[in-house]
Amino acid sequence: MNRDSYNKIAREWSDARRDFFGRERAYLNSVLEAAPAGAAILDLGCGTGRPMAEYAVYRGYCIIGVDQSESLLDLAKARLPQQHWILSPIETVEIGNGYAGAIIWDSLFHIQRSEHESILRKVVDGLPPGGRLMLTVGGSAHPPFSDVMFGQPFFYDSNTPAETEQILRGLGCRLVLAEFMNVPDGAADKGRYAIVAEKT
Repeated sequence: MNRDSYNKIAREWSDARRDFFGRERAYLNSVLEAAPAGAAILDLGCGTGRPMAEYAVYRGYCIIGVDQSESLLDLAKARLPQQHWILSPIETVEIGNGYAGAIIWDSLFHIQRSEHESILRKVVDGLPPGGRLMLTVGGSAHPPFSDVMFGQPFFYDSNTPAETEQILRGLGCRLVLAEFMNVPDGAADKGRYAIVAEKT
């Protein structure tokens, strides 16, 4: 569902997602500052490359971007042609190591929660000690659901913030930052929770 939907709204999404929201830049700076200068940063669910990958490249880092939407990835390639882009679902991509930080921003909650721990394990395993990852999850407990964006349906599912924090600790990470970006309102807005974690 999400791959086809993102392919259909690629231009609208690119126009809408130009700049950082809230404290996103501070979260990304926290990841970059823990990585050596010029290192590779993994971006799972990179979309068009904006604003996360674009900013990391501006700061002198390299990007390994992964997305399953051909249309979004085409925009990322056009915007940042010197970076390494991989067309693949997050769940099945083979990433190995070779990156010093990771971004999983607004992408994990498009995947069934039963897959989240294995994805996080794959990412953490590839990080060096002291490497950091940043991610978002849903902000409240709720069953999987679909919603509409730019007229297209999108699937959402998530572990709770507390469950995600427990998974990360179990993978040998310490939490550098964990906070709500928007608090659930008990109705349509399920909330969004940001985490920066460091591999110990």
